[in-house]
Amino acid sequence: MVVTHTEADHVVLESPALQLVIVAIPAAIAAAIEIAEPPLRRTDTPIKLAFSVASLDAARKAAPLFGGELNPVEREWVYQHHRVCDGHDPEGNVVQFRVRAG
Repeated sequence: MVVTHTEADHVVLESPALQLVIVAIPAAIAAAIEIAEPPLRRTDTPIKLAFSVASLDAARKAAPLFGGELNPVEREWVYQHHRVCDGHDPEGNVVQFRVRAG
C-alpha cells in the first residue's frame, strides 16, 4: 500500500484493490490508552485486517522495523488457499498477512 494523502488527523493508504483510512484517536481518548513496551496483543477486538504480501518471510523481517511482529514460521497455517500468519502492529492490534498457497 502507498500513502496517498496525509492530514493531521488521518492518513490514506491505497493499493489497486483497497483504500484504508487510518484516523487518529482523539487526544482525550488517547491519553487514557496505555501501550506496553513491547505491545501486548489485543485479541479481543471484532476486526482483524488481513493483508496480501509477496512473502511472509519478508513481512516477518520488516515488521520489527516498524514496531510490529509476526508469529514464527511454525505458527503459519493454510486457510482458503492462502498461507497465513498473524502478527501485531506497534499498538498491539492483531493483523494477518497472507500469500497465495501453491
